[in-house]
Amino acid sequence: MRTRALVMAGVVALAVMSSTRVAQAQEIMKVNIPFDFVAGNQLLPAGEYAVKLSGPQHSLLLIDRKYSLASSFLNTNAVAANEIQTESKLVFNRYGHRYFLSQIWTAGNSSGRQLQKSAREKEVAQIAQVLTKDQVILVAELPRTTP
Repeated sequence: MRTRALVMAGVVALAVMSSTRVAQAQEIMKVNIPFDFVAGNQLLPAGEYAVKLSGPQHSLLLIDRKYSLASSFLNTNAVAANEIQTESKLVFNRYGHRYFLSQIWTAGNSSGRQLQKSAREKEVAQIAQVLTKDQVILVAELPRTTP
């Protein structure tokens, strides 16, 4: 009886661990960013990035550049859309030729994550008040998982 309980507990633990890994794998997005950009307080070069939400309530954002040491780890806040997103995407605020990562959305969700404006972005936005602010949206690719 005791052995059966231990086996059942092990099976449940394995099921929970495997479902957690699947959920985590679904949170990794790949996106090619064709311009230098600022994430938080860090300037990151153009290139292919892996973007992952993690931590409690997926409030932490890890941006990691493929084949490079360029990466950033940031806190985010929840943001809601009126409808479910059909594509995973990153949203950038653009002021002239400067790009600032603003939001991250994953397909199938009506909630996303938003970065707080850094002091640098607030400064650039204030200087650029004469110009119009743009948003640039890049669609992200979710890697296929193999069984």
